[in-house]
Amino acid sequence: MSDNTRVDTTELGEKIVRVIKTVYDPEIPVDVYELGLIYDVMVNEDYEVRVIMTLTTPNCPVAESMPKEVEDKIKTLKEVKDCEVEITFDPEWTKDLMSDEAKLELGML
Repeated sequence: MSDNTRVDTTELGEKIVRVIKTVYDPEIPVDVYELGLIYDVMVNEDYEVRVIMTLTTPNCPVAESMPKEVEDKIKTLKEVKDCEVEITFDPEWTKDLMSDEAKLELGML
């Protein structure tokens, strides 16, 4: 991609969400986006991505591998220059953060 080629950041944001939706919690058959684990996705003018996410619990068995998987998958997008995933537990994850689709999948609706 040349420096004078502009990327629609809204379109790029949608691509990022689509790729995040390919990452699944190994214990729950729902992707991390629908689980409500992704709190924010930011793209700056240099196409560097910053994701703020959480885990279902602080001692989640995939605490190291899941954020790395999210980061690695986002970096596969040719428009993305770099990606950083930050873990937070504020606010703490609750089932209320799950999408209706996730709740339906898990028999909670």
